[in-house]
Parts: sequence; structure tokens; C-alpha cells
Amino acid sequence: MGLIAKIQEHLPVSQSLSAQCQTVVSAVLFSTLLWFSLIFTMRMCLKQLLSYHHWMFEQRGKMSNTTKVWVALVRIFSGRQPLLYSYQGSLPNQPVPAVKDTVKRYLESVRPLMTPDEFERMTSLATQFESSLGNRLQWYLKLKALWASNYVSDWWEEYIYLRGRSPIMVNSNYYGMVRISKSSTTPHVLSANSGGVFSTVIPLCAAQCERMFNTTRTPGEETDTVQHWQDSDYVAVYHRGRYFRLRMYSSSRPLSPREIESQLQRILDDPSPPSLGEEKLGALTAGDRIPWAKARKEYFSLGVNKRSLDCIEKAAFFVTLDDDEQGMMGEDPAASLDRYAKSLLHGKCYDRWFDKSFSVVIYKNGKIGLNAEHSWADAPVVAHLWEYVLATDSFQLGYNEEGHCKGEVDASLPRPQRLSWDITPEISQSLAVAQALADDVDFHVFSFRDFGKGRIKKCRISPDAYIQLALQLAYYRDRGMFCLTYEASMTRLFREGRTETVRSCSNESCAFIKALEGGEVCRRLLRQASEKHQNLYKHAMTGAGIDRHLFCLYVVSKYLGVDSPFLKEVLSEPWHLSTSQTPVQQVELFDMVNHPEYISCGGGFGPVADDGYGVSYIIMGENMMNFHISCKHSCPQTVSTTDRSTGRFFAPHVHT
Repeated sequence: MGLIAKIQEHLPVSQSLSAQCQTVVSAVLFSTLLWFSLIFTMRMCLKQLLSYHHWMFEQRGKMSNTTKVWVALVRIFSGRQPLLYSYQGSLPNQPVPAVKDTVKRYLESVRPLMTPDEFERMTSLATQFESSLGNRLQWYLKLKALWASNYVSDWWEEYIYLRGRSPIMVNSNYYGMVRISKSSTTPHVLSANSGGVFSTVIPLCAAQCERMFNTTRTPGEETDTVQHWQDSDYVAVYHRGRYFRLRMYSSSRPLSPREIESQLQRILDDPSPPSLGEEKLGALTAGDRIPWAKARKEYFSLGVNKRSLDCIEKAAFFVTLDDDEQGMMGEDPAASLDRYAKSLLHGKCYDRWFDKSFSVVIYKNGKIGLNAEHSWADAPVVAHLWEYVLATDSFQLGYNEEGHCKGEVDASLPRPQRLSWDITPEISQSLAVAQALADDVDFHVFSFRDFGKGRIKKCRISPDAYIQLALQLAYYRDRGMFCLTYEASMTRLFREGRTETVRSCSNESCAFIKALEGGEVCRRLLRQASEKHQNLYKHAMTGAGIDRHLFCLYVVSKYLGVDSPFLKEVLSEPWHLSTSQTPVQQVELFDMVNHPEYISCGGGFGPVADDGYGVSYIIMGENMMNFHISCKHSCPQTVSTTDRSTGRFFAPHVHT
């Protein structure tokens, strides 16, 4: 094509370059440009391919020819052995739905929750918004979508998380447990399950993984910020009111598990008492954000306090060595699980550092768990990490016959460094606020073993839809009414996507529950409700949800200084039932079907509304489901721990 010759003609004339050298340079430049062009073309093609979501709406096991061709093309353009961030530049941007579509879906979602007069009034507000202010706000939102990686995520992080001035403990942070059952420390033979075709073909956004380590939430008087450092070679450890710096590297090599165990034992054996004000210092991160921001500026901006605080905030993560024993144990295993959950959610309110991206809690009897800050990432990302940790510990690292980690210890390792402080114990207000919040939380964790997803699938019902219907039925029987129900759905099919709300209380689910309560045979209604829920979930995953779009329109209205009665009312509606499913086996490190005892029993979070419930659930294998239910003692209408027969609502429904 003569391109190399064309490039050679435009090279600067130099006596030091012979004609042969100029030809070589031209060929190298041509090859480089060709390589970058091919990469760019492949990424753009892959981006267009990944914008196709029709496969999600096809019936399971009946893949269309179009989807088959699409799968083949995605595999061709994806390449082999991708790295964590290989597909970030190829993921499509999250689309902005049409205002009329979002308004229509919203009105459909609230129809079963309102009286005819209330619905007529809301329809009038929605119609007025759609025909006037909505189009103006939509124009600005589409303008943002042209330059932003994601039109939702930055505003969601700032306004939903970082600008909140109430405590993040209980209200925002969440926790994760280990497996409940006791198991051998001898690894079983690894036999990984092969997931479905789409789980191995469709890439998910990995942007949230960037801030997993070396990250902390820093308080401010008006808004918090998330600070992330490139790397860190140590973790911060808390034990009996003292803070330590534990280096994880020695001579540029990572410490072995046995060496880490030895270093932790040194901390456990350290008899030194906490310094004045040190023991309950962590309560600052558990209370209201404004007092913490002021205290940080006053007491931690200079000297030894700043150095010690920097050490905690720049650590890879935070570790608490807790002197309590937790897990399923004692004469009342159910009550012990409740205590385990509450301990992970808030502890003593001062023995966790709630601002860190996540804190690992290690109990005296060997049980562990974690508490995660919510602004930097959502639960599936942390669950992915936790699943990898638990599987690697059981199947790859292991323990010796004496119960110690395998490996040798370098006797020359320096001892963990004790952090020093020079502060006055002026944190009683933060501790009092945090303690009152923690005491108000009512928590119940229970395992449902009568049946699981295997039996539910035999009835041609989605397990997630089934659980959502059961939760709505339980709420209806408890309150005699339906409520606005929140289920978290991921939007990580898009670049920098986070979550979308699935409004799972629908006309179809209400019709099924009313028929069931009326003693009718309602298999058809059950399937209709299940199909509706699946469609709602799929629309949310593919960017056609309701709440994130309306939220962003509301933010635009605030920037423009205009009021919308419709948006204001929509965003003030309380979520009395907030739910989330914990994903399982995001990494195929072991055979989940044959070894369900190695699956984490999930995690949970506090209630979103003062008079509502927070429900997290995890479907474990074919025959077990775990539920984490939270509410508040201060609300007389809610009940979680006091009624441990919640599972009675589940068993009869599979036969309907």
C-alpha cells in the first residue's frame, strides 16, 4: 500500500540515519500504528457487542441463533486469559432511559401501594413532570452521560453515601460471616463447577476493585471523601484497646501465613496497657460525622496523633483481635448467631475502625468475619474477596496437625510496632451516640433447611423471586398491608456501574399474596409473579430501572435550582422492606454442590427505615438458605429476634 514509504518521506532528514535505518524506523512506526488501530477497533467492536442484552430475556435453555452468533463474536474479540481490568475500556456506558418510560414504570410500581385517590394524585404529578420539567432535566442528564463514564455512580457515591452526616455504623456499613458448620482443616479434592456460558463470557466492571485495599473514608463537616493510596505493606491491628502496625513484607517478600500467625501472637502476648484515650478512640468513626470531622481537625492534624492516624488510614485494611467467642455454639445456637451478627455489625462501637474499606474481625475461638464501609463498593465486590479468602484458606493453604498455619517462621522478623497517641478522652459523645444506635438494633440470623433452590427450580420458579414473594407475604401477614420493597440489583454490565433498585412489590405479587391468603389455588398467579419479578430484575440490570434515573433527575433539578413536587415525593418514600441477595461462587475454587459447608453463611446490614426491616439472604447449595434480618427495638411494629419462627412462612408455599 506504500504506507511505509509515505511515512519515510515525512521523517526528518538526518545525516546520521541511513536509508536502510529510515526504512526500519518507518516500518516500526507503521507496525505500532497498525497494532494500536487493531486494538482500538477490537475494543470498539467488543463495546458494541456488550451493548446487546437481549440474551438476558431469552428463555433458559433456548438460546436464539442471534445470541449464539453474539456469544461466538464476544469470545473472538475478548481474547484469552484476560486480566482484572482488561475489559474496562470495552464496557458500554449505562444508557439514560426515556423519561416517559421511567415515569410509566414508576406508576406501575406504586399502583398496588396506593388508594385510588392517592394514585390519581400521583399520576397527575407524574404527568405534569413528564410534560414540562422532566424533558429539561433529561437534556442536562444526557449531556452529562456524553462525557461521564457513568451518569449515576459519582452522584450516587457523593449524595447517598459521602454527604450523609449520621453514623455509618449500622446505617451504612455491612458485615460478612464465615461458614456456620464445623469442618475439617484437611482440604478436600478440588473439583470446580463450570458455570453457565454467560458467567464465563460476559465481563463485569471491575472499577470498584481498585479501592478495595489502602482505602479509608475521611470525615468532613459537609461531606466525607474517600482516600485511596497506591499500595501499602502493612495492616493496622487493634487488640485490647491498643493499636499496632503489622508489616506484611520482609525484605520485599510477603510474610508466610505461619509468620503472620506468629506476629499476631506477639500482639496477643503484649501485656502493655492502652494509653490515655486510646482504648475507645475508634468510637469517633462510629458516631455522627460532624463531631468526628471537628475532632480530626483539632486533635489529629499535627504530631504523633497525625502520624498514628495516617498509619491506620493508609493501612491495607484493619484487623480487630476480639477477646469474645462467637459463632453457632452453646445451648441456644440461634441466639449465638444473633450475637455473632451484631458483633460484626457494630462490636463494642469502639473496637472497629468503621472508616476503613473493610475490617477483619478475628475472635478468640478462631471464628472470623468482616465489616465493610459501603461508599467505595457494593457487597458483591467484598463478597468476591471474602469467598476467595475462605476457599483459599481451606483448599490451598491449610493447617498442620497441631492447627497452626503451614510454613516456617523467620526469627529475625521485627515485632509489630505499637502506635502512640497524645489525646484526651473527649469522645464520650460519639460513643454514647454509637452505643444507643447499636443497642437499638434487633438482629436475627437463621438457616432454612426444609428445602432450597433445587426444589424451587423444579416448580419452574426463580429462587430469588420465590424468596421475595415469601418476604412480602411475611410482611403482609405481619402488618396487613403491602409496602415499598427494595431489592438491590447490580449494573456492572456497564462501565463503573453499581446498583439499581428492583421494586419487587408488584401488581402480580400482590395478586398472588391476596389469593393465597384467600385460600385460593394460585399456581398460575405464583408463576406470573415470578416472571414479573425476573423481568423487573433484568430491566434493572440492563439500565432500564426506575430509581437511579429519577435520583439523577432530582440532582439535576437541585443544581438548576428548580423544584419538582413529583421528584421530591418519590425520593422521600420510605423503604420499609430493604432486601439483598448475597452472590455465591463468583470464583470457581471448589465444588459448591458437594461441599456446601465451605460456603460463607452470608452477611447483613441494618434497617434502612426506622420502622422497617433489612433482609439479606444467601442461597447455599441446593437445600439451604440463610437469612439475616434486622430491625429496631424502638419500633413496636417490627419484630425479628422475638419471633424466630419466621421460617414458618416459607415451607407451605412451594406446593401452591
